[in-house]
Amino acid sequence: MLATHNAGKVRELIELLRSYRVQAVAAGELGLEEPEETGKSFRSNACLKAVAASASGLPAIADDSGLSVAALGGEPGIHSARWAGKEKDFDHAMQMVENKLRAVGATQPAQRRADFVCALCLAWPDGHVEEFEGKVQGTVIWPPRGDHGFGYDPMFLPDGYSRTFGEMSAEEKHGLPPTGTGLSHRTRAFLKLAEACLEKR
Repeated sequence: MLATHNAGKVRELIELLRSYRVQAVAAGELGLEEPEETGKSFRSNACLKAVAASASGLPAIADDSGLSVAALGGEPGIHSARWAGKEKDFDHAMQMVENKLRAVGATQPAQRRADFVCALCLAWPDGHVEEFEGKVQGTVIWPPRGDHGFGYDPMFLPDGYSRTFGEMSAEEKHGLPPTGTGLSHRTRAFLKLAEACLEKR
């Protein structure tokens, strides 16, 4: 089970699981509510969600991820989704990031360094838990570019690339090796999970 109600995360995780003998269903399809994210880290929030969903009797994978901007002391970090509000308005959230960067005088690329971080937790009904984390480094740009992906993707330019996550196809962003590069933070965390827990077809 995918312990998330975020349609973008569900879509990406299903694509990542496609090469493995795993049938996935989203928590929302089973009518399960998401618990309040009270953890102090990506890992703790991912595990909180996975453990809650595993009470249904199914193994559960949960994701907690976000954008961590160095000049903002790591914000929005674990509050990345909250910055978008109940309406999930990430245009507003990206504008908040830009406004805060301008307020601290971070106008040059070297001052706008950021990490995209993803923690994945796999929780089994018997209480066993596995944790994995992936990270990709880059720069926050303005204005945002591209309409692919979701969240902060259009303002994140990964190191070594000329296009933002928002300008990349799904295959380019998180395609699995050997055909893909395994670029995104979610893919990097997933590859660790797959190596430990899944069998490739």
